[in-house]
Amino acid sequence: MWLEPASGAAPLGNAPRHVEMRQQNKRFLPHVLAVPLGASVDFPNFDPIFHSAFSNYSGQTFDVGLYKPGTSKTVAFTRPGIVRVFCNIHPTMSAVIAVLDTPWFAVSRASGEYEIRGVPPGDYQLHVFHERAAEDTLNGLVRRVIMAQDSPQILSPITISETGYIPAPHKDKYGKDYPPVIDGDPAYGAKP
Repeated sequence: MWLEPASGAAPLGNAPRHVEMRQQNKRFLPHVLAVPLGASVDFPNFDPIFHSAFSNYSGQTFDVGLYKPGTSKTVAFTRPGIVRVFCNIHPTMSAVIAVLDTPWFAVSRASGEYEIRGVPPGDYQLHVFHERAAEDTLNGLVRRVIMAQDSPQILSPITISETGYIPAPHKDKYGKDYPPVIDGDPAYGAKP
């Protein structure tokens, strides 16, 4: 969820500019990350195997290359948009980074609740993203929000439909299919 001023660009202010998306148990953690435009994201490898994080799907493209356990790579995000992240070795690893041109955003908790702090009074557009919702569905959820001085904003529930979502298998960073998973190979097998 994020707020954009109805009257123009938002100031980026003092929003956190250096965050982390871990690779652990053959997963990206957190699975969804929201960052302000200009933020750097570290991709530390906590697994006992190599990883190779990349994105060529949408948003900002990047490829940190193959790197060993116990090391980390960093990517600076200079374009706003939704960035889908994958591992070139493990086809089931995926994540989403929302790079936002506003300091007012939040990732909802498992319960669906969210809180956006420090929003000054004004007129805003509330935007929503969910990786399994179609773009038309998300565009239909944009709402006008008017923030008053010292007044908490309580919004009615937002329901996100997955109707119209068609999962599309992704390719590796070279645009090719991943090789078949090899049972018993620690790089591909069950989580440690």
